[in-house]
Amino acid sequence: MEVYPEQHLLITGTEINYLFICPTKLWYFTKGITMEQENEWVDLGKFLHERRYGSEEKEVQIGPIKIDFIRGGNVIEVHEVKKSKSMEKAHEMQALYYLYYLKRLGIRARAVLHYPKLNEKRELALDGHEEEIEAAIKEVERIKSLPAPPEPVKSRKCKKCAYYELCWV
Repeated sequence: MEVYPEQHLLITGTEINYLFICPTKLWYFTKGITMEQENEWVDLGKFLHERRYGSEEKEVQIGPIKIDFIRGGNVIEVHEVKKSKSMEKAHEMQALYYLYYLKRLGIRARAVLHYPKLNEKRELALDGHEEEIEAAIKEVERIKSLPAPPEPVKSRKCKKCAYYELCWV
């Protein structure tokens, strides 16, 4: 399956992340309904990022993707900072999407996920994940094209979600 650059130029890492957290949240976000600015969990994540990685250049924007920070060398390292591992699959897919996007631009890179509260990090490479990323891109596009949000599925992560009231109140 080939995904052409002009298709994925409109996909952000946040959209890929939200696909694996909650398709309903993804739909609201892509329609411009953003609730994160008022969420204390998002504020905590930003605080951890600033405190732990204060000397790094933050939020490097390349097209639609916004990487927490980048380090150079023979191979560029894309770094993403996350609060906890509770949504590790979403974090992994977001970082892999960044690698996929950069590869389409001719840039070799690897990713590092940081979990500062756990004092852990995990390295990722794109190898073997391209079809999974391409399927995720197609699913994001499908959800974005829906006339109404997908039916929410209640889970334990809902209580901390910035979109909780839209789905459950």
